[in-house]
Amino acid sequence: MIIYDRLWETMRKRGITQYKLITHYGISPAQITRLKRNANVNTHTIDVLCEILNCNVEDIMEHTTASGI
Repeated sequence: MIIYDRLWETMRKRGITQYKLITHYGISPAQITRLKRNANVNTHTIDVLCEILNCNVEDIMEHTTASGI
């Protein structure tokens, strides 16, 4: 499972809010919701977030093993 907990911490460190992602950078509110829910997000969105936040993929997402598998 891919989780985006690191995204929120990286955003906090960079001073970028969800509101700013939507209004200034054109990220859709639906994409923000998908990230909050750890739902599927396409690689283009990940690439754009890395560009905006000037970070690497591992700074915004991580893979975890689902318990019981």
